[in-house]
Amino acid sequence: MTVSAYGVPQERAPLEHMKIDRRETRPNDVRIDILYCGVCHTDIHFGHDDWGMTEFPLVPGHEIVGRVTETGSDVTRFKEGDLVGVGCLVDSCGHCGSCKDGDEQYCENGAVQTYNSPDPVSGGMTMGGYSTSVTVVEDFVLKVSEKLDTKAVAPLLCAGITSYSPLRHWNVKKGDKVGVIGLGGLGHMGIKLAAAMGAEVVMITRSADKAEDAKRLGADSVLLSGDEKAMAAAAGSFDFLLNTIPVKHDVNPYLTLLKKDATMTIVGSIDGTDELFGGNLVFGRRSLAGSLIGGIAETQEMLDFCAEHGVVPDVEMIDIGDINDAWKRVQSSEVKYRFVIDMQSLKAQAA
Repeated sequence: MTVSAYGVPQERAPLEHMKIDRRETRPNDVRIDILYCGVCHTDIHFGHDDWGMTEFPLVPGHEIVGRVTETGSDVTRFKEGDLVGVGCLVDSCGHCGSCKDGDEQYCENGAVQTYNSPDPVSGGMTMGGYSTSVTVVEDFVLKVSEKLDTKAVAPLLCAGITSYSPLRHWNVKKGDKVGVIGLGGLGHMGIKLAAAMGAEVVMITRSADKAEDAKRLGADSVLLSGDEKAMAAAAGSFDFLLNTIPVKHDVNPYLTLLKKDATMTIVGSIDGTDELFGGNLVFGRRSLAGSLIGGIAETQEMLDFCAEHGVVPDVEMIDIGDINDAWKRVQSSEVKYRFVIDMQSLKAQAA
């Protein structure tokens, strides 16, 4: 089936309208009419081939919300009209240790990403959510509550689960003191989710002008990382730190904030850190860890948690025709806090 999409046709090219093929519905497939798709910084990294692994043409988008239009004969969990989501994964091997543990994101045989991943079913590469529809195996489709603001749900499928998974894995609970480092797409979700879990949330930032917004999002207080006296006063007081800084940086000042046996988890930078002083770990038995997204079951748990607590990202809606400008604005941090594409604009353009 041929559908409309927006993608990058070749290296260094802007996004443009294109036609792509979607497979016919197999017995265990769900076909989804895409209503909204979030814009993630990862889309831009792949679009610009920043990591040297992009196959062109590329259709990005792994924060997908839509309604089911067709189900295969073996599908039992979904029916036509259901509101659903698709995140960063559309398949995995299902039998390795990670998959059996419900951690498909760490599939030892290579999970199938929603875009720019070899497609084991149709051949070629997977194409993402900057399109009018997508067909996904049932096990990788998520239920979305009608209680949530549908327009704002899409970024939960990446930014939401990326923040939620480490908070759950390291057992953040009511009364814990949690620091969220960096206020962007991930950081603002970290604040909202940790606050909903009952934690005392401290926004840790270099920018004093972010304090008001951090408190609006749910932070109890703000700690300026450049204020040496304030940092010294806060040393050894945090139960958990969620580090969302997206670039290589010095983690040492943040590690001193942790209590004994506490952890700082990096979810932002894949470029590593500046030189680590081992004493910041040794003296206090502290841990420095990393986390990706969550598995499918945990992502469903996150969506249900957000529905129960009324948590959605702060979003700015855009038309598909504005996507190239939106990418530039993401790169210059001119969005609070996530862009979401209204796919009706693509359908109108394709009509």
